[in-house]
Amino acid sequence: MSTATEARPEPTTEAIVSGRSSAPRRRTSRTNDTPFIGRLLANVFLWGYAIIAIGPLLLMVNNSLRTQQQIATEPLGLPLQPTFTSFQNAWITASFDTYFINSITVTVGSVIVTTVVSVLAAYAFARARAKFFRGVEAVFLSGLMLPVHLAILPLFYLLDSLRMTSNVFSLILVYGALGIPFTTFVLTVFFRALPIELEEAARIDGAGPFRTFVQILLPLVRPALATVIVFRFVPVWNDFFYPLILLRDRDSYTLPVGLTRFFGEYSTDWPQLFAGLTIATIPLVVLFLLATKQIINGLTSGMSK
Repeated sequence: MSTATEARPEPTTEAIVSGRSSAPRRRTSRTNDTPFIGRLLANVFLWGYAIIAIGPLLLMVNNSLRTQQQIATEPLGLPLQPTFTSFQNAWITASFDTYFINSITVTVGSVIVTTVVSVLAAYAFARARAKFFRGVEAVFLSGLMLPVHLAILPLFYLLDSLRMTSNVFSLILVYGALGIPFTTFVLTVFFRALPIELEEAARIDGAGPFRTFVQILLPLVRPALATVIVFRFVPVWNDFFYPLILLRDRDSYTLPVGLTRFFGEYSTDWPQLFAGLTIATIPLVVLFLLATKQIINGLTSGMSK
């Protein structure tokens, strides 16, 4: 007499020892489309944002290689016969070489002033334990809450009384002072994250305070230094407000103010304007390409702890 259901085969000793079972395995589908869809949407969003951000830059470079008539007839046309005359005219005829040197001098000088003062102040605030330094740190950080543009009138009168208007050195001091609160705040956080045992070990090995600070601590906060340098370089390089008010002589103009010379009452030299914008953008692109790794390390420091 045959039974309706057959008994399942018992696993053999060899199968048990080897960890395998002769019983049929049921295949389970573990396919989950949610992570794939999330990555796809993130990539689409990032590529779309990149195209939107790069589009104006490509249009700027494209129109700088064309003539005034070509831009007037076909604003979005391609430079089938590219010409670099607009760059030559902007650099020499429109005194862009002078504006470029002034911008480099003001930006680099102010960033150096801000970085040197802030890194020394940040180290002192990070290691000091007296309440007096806490009060001084609060005074430094209070600069983050002040609307700096409201101080332009007393600042102008102060520089005018010192006969420092129409002088790029005055802009270096102004920008250097404006960047100290934010830079000090960022560097203080990084210095406080460094263990004090590093300094104690260096002191035992015979290193003095200055050598310990320069050779041990500064290399450890290099990502933070790169981040604050870029964050100060970009707004100073692009600033139009302070140079317009504090500089009276055309020979001391920076690039943002010098670009206004291309705008006329009835017509605008668009090829030279786009060429000037391209020249003003090149240092920023080079800076980001050189400091991208350090910027990412500075922004993501401590996130993996």
